[in-house]
Amino acid sequence: MRFAFLRPVLALALGVVSLPVAAQKYRTAAGARIGAGNYGLTVQQRIFEKTTLEGLGLLNSREVTATVLAEQHFPLLGRSLNYYLGAGAHLGRHKDRGTVGGFDGIVGVEWKLPITPLLVSFDLKPTYEINNDDWFRFPTAVSVRYVLVKEKEKPFMGGLFGGGNNDGDREGKRKSKTKTKRKGESGGFFDGLFGN
Repeated sequence: MRFAFLRPVLALALGVVSLPVAAQKYRTAAGARIGAGNYGLTVQQRIFEKTTLEGLGLLNSREVTATVLAEQHFPLLGRSLNYYLGAGAHLGRHKDRGTVGGFDGIVGVEWKLPITPLLVSFDLKPTYEINNDDWFRFPTAVSVRYVLVKEKEKPFMGGLFGGGNNDGDREGKRKSKTKTKRKGESGGFFDGLFGN
């Protein structure tokens, strides 16, 4: 019974994982990432409804790296607060060892601040290094990103009152309503009565 305390934690984790997945409130966001001993730039691009690609450019006193991560997002409290899991790889240059590279995982929490175009996230990014004395690293960081491209909003009540339609859509609907008459085909009630 030494591990009895883990049961509530596992139950909570399974409950959170089983929640339905929701889309994020943005398509593209970019900003700064700050961790212990390193800092850099971060860009997130949504590629599927619940999946983003994140690119990181990181710098510390002895190393410069570029990382690409694929991340799957899950809701915590609606679409504004979610957690994400992901994996990827990095490649870079170390002052002493030359070219370095490896594989990355990531687990984090992301919050879209209300009313503002800002996202704040906190993550743990475990890293396995191929060409480095530090085989494993477990850096944490905070990122602040600005939403460059918002999620496309759906029209009010599905466009029932004309919201969200552009001129091209209206023209297409007009053409579909207009029918071309074939030879010998009556076009309507009065055409049938009075002939062509």
